[in-house]
Amino acid sequence: MDHSLILFALAGSESIKAAEKVGLRTASEVFADRSYQEDGSLTPRKLPGAMITDEAASIKQVLSMVLDQKVTTLSGKVIPVKAESLCVHGDGEKALLFTQKIREELQKNGVEIAAAGTFLK
Repeated sequence: MDHSLILFALAGSESIKAAEKVGLRTASEVFADRSYQEDGSLTPRKLPGAMITDEAASIKQVLSMVLDQKVTTLSGKVIPVKAESLCVHGDGEKALLFTQKIREELQKNGVEIAAAGTFLK
């Protein structure tokens, strides 16, 4: 197996579990601008509240996922989440500015931004 390969997939997903089972390195990905369900899945886009459009709420969610390894679901329940990679949807007109703000907040809170291959097992 090529140990330089890394599978990026939704944290806690079956893809992550299957990859780990066969010894593939993984990066558990969390989403800055999506809401979560109680089972750790993303809220389907067809449902209200699937996308987090409030920048402050999104940054708060990111900080919780990265610093505390927890996310508050759409129903209000707090669940554990493993955050090793962060996805921000780049199709919004302010995506770059939003990503820069997230990076600033993470760095203010002592989070080191690094390439996945440098810190994953």
